[in-house]
Amino acid sequence: MRRDDLDYPLDPRLIATEPATPRDSARLMVVHPDRVEHRRVRDLPEYLRAGDLMVVNATRVEPRRVILARATGGRLEGLLLEPLGGRRWRAMLKGGRRVASGERLDLLDAAGAVRASLVVEGREGDAWSLRFEGDRVESDDESGDESEILRLAGRTPLPPYILRARRERGDSTEVLDQEDALDRDRYQTVYAHAGAAPSVAAPTAGLHFTPDLLRRIRDVGVERLEVELQVGPGTFRSVETERLEDHRMDREGFRVAPADLARLIAHEARRRKGEARTLAVGSTSVRTLESLPEDLEALAATGRGIEARTDLLVAPGTPIRRCDLLLTNFHLPKSTLVALVAALIGLDRLKSIYALAASEGYRFFSYGDAMLILPREAIRD
Repeated sequence: MRRDDLDYPLDPRLIATEPATPRDSARLMVVHPDRVEHRRVRDLPEYLRAGDLMVVNATRVEPRRVILARATGGRLEGLLLEPLGGRRWRAMLKGGRRVASGERLDLLDAAGAVRASLVVEGREGDAWSLRFEGDRVESDDESGDESEILRLAGRTPLPPYILRARRERGDSTEVLDQEDALDRDRYQTVYAHAGAAPSVAAPTAGLHFTPDLLRRIRDVGVERLEVELQVGPGTFRSVETERLEDHRMDREGFRVAPADLARLIAHEARRRKGEARTLAVGSTSVRTLESLPEDLEALAATGRGIEARTDLLVAPGTPIRRCDLLLTNFHLPKSTLVALVAALIGLDRLKSIYALAASEGYRFFSYGDAMLILPREAIRD
């Protein structure tokens, strides 16, 4: 498949820069095999039934977007991707071409106060290695803990297109800071775990859920199974190679706890008999399910669950083994996310659905509306 096959026209005015309020008031395009319906996310329980399993990514988003001051007076925007141990972090630096190894960068909070200092250790590809200096860490409890520092000085790692659109509409620094305070909550699912492995991007399909919607889904008789996949910046990266097959996916950590693995095995037994279905909430849930080994029983026999990394690319032709229904947003052109959804319904059908969504004024991307892809079987008698 060629990269251009994943492209489609989109009016920039349809890109959502704020989420729907309340969350479940977002529009929902329900994709049947032969037609579509225009509903709201709050209507999702009508398309589910007792025995279904809803798989969600319970990873939490950590405020890892940072503003860094150079000794020259210039400022950089960075994204702390993952800890490397020894207070070292792998990071991306916007405008960091002239940053040199050994340079010290001050981490600033919203008021411009220095909360920590980091030393540039080197660069590998498009990422840098930064190390927190122990002698200039400032946090409210004086612990010097990096999570505490990020809580105080980090910004919400919103997708670049949202930040760009807000700046282009002329928001002041004060307004942007106020919006960031709101995004701490809005760019987080209501079921994210405080102790879960953090991400630098949200599993955005899950942003549509409210506690009330989760309760109504439970009342239908649908179980919720929580997995974790650490969402990285590759989520927003367009395919840069001519052929999709040559695109390099980021390796992202995922885990399924032992008890949840046992529940999944029991559900799969019912699913094989046609007694149950699996609803994957978002592309990251699909990638987690499809990254699991074929023999789940042998894995469960170890009593350890699974904790691994995946660079799985799901595209047309990829066998979809464990997903029947998919709740997902409308995704970026030329992205692997478009390829993933096309694996379920075909690329031509997907493009026609996206064109319809655009003509109907649906809101696109992370803070946008959603679509529910239904299986070929009838939903209700």
